Amino acid sequence: MTGASRGIGRAIAVALAEAGARVFMLARGPQDLMAAAQAIGPRATPMRCDVSQPNDVERVAVEIGAALHGNTPDIIINNAGLFPLGALDSMTVEDFAQTINVNLVAPFRVLRSFLPAMRTRGGGHVITLGSVADRSIFPRNGAYSASKYGQRAMQEVLRAELRGTGVRSTLISPAATDTPIWDAIDPDNTPGFPTRASMLRADDVSDAVLWALTRPNHVNIDELRLSSS
Repeated sequence: MTGASRGIGRAIAVALAEAGARVFMLARGPQDLMAAAQAIGPRATPMRCDVSQPNDVERVAVEIGAALHGNTPDIIINNAGLFPLGALDSMTVEDFAQTINVNLVAPFRVLRSFLPAMRTRGGGHVITLGSVADRSIFPRNGAYSASKYGQRAMQEVLRAELRGTGVRSTLISPAATDTPIWDAIDPDNTPGFPTRASMLRADDVSDAVLWALTRPNHVNIDELRLSSS
């Protein structure tokens, strides 16, 4: 799974490991990644990977295949993402493009690395972590919303293409979730954002992921949308 060292990704990795899965944890930052994997224990395998870099993804795909003795993972979780804020007339082209690359192109790159083998095997599950911003727009959120709308469209195409193959796919779209991604924004003191106390928790999202993964094989959860009460 990508983006596994912090926040929602780390919570999902913990939930999967506690459920008995072997978890390949992909993330950029080595310190957070190693700390998260060590806290989980022997079921976690940390793998440093910048999903925006094709060579990194290709390398990790080969390493995972070797670790699984030529097999492909049962589950793919595309979670890594950027959350830049900025008005469209002031955001740089580079920042906009980087957001699309990490949030949309990188999940496609990960899919391409593992999906063909899943199809051949006739089983597996792809989880895509979306956002409330894949259906709703907010000011200063142009790059992020564009990437998440695109991610949702890609997931819907994926579901249509996988129907009847034995490979399942699920989009899980949470509302604002209290994770370190908000630290630099300080939503409690920034107008226009929900307070951290009113947000979902990372464990709420990991619970939803685990629920979708553990439905009977003949059941596909196409999409889950999570909001705080």
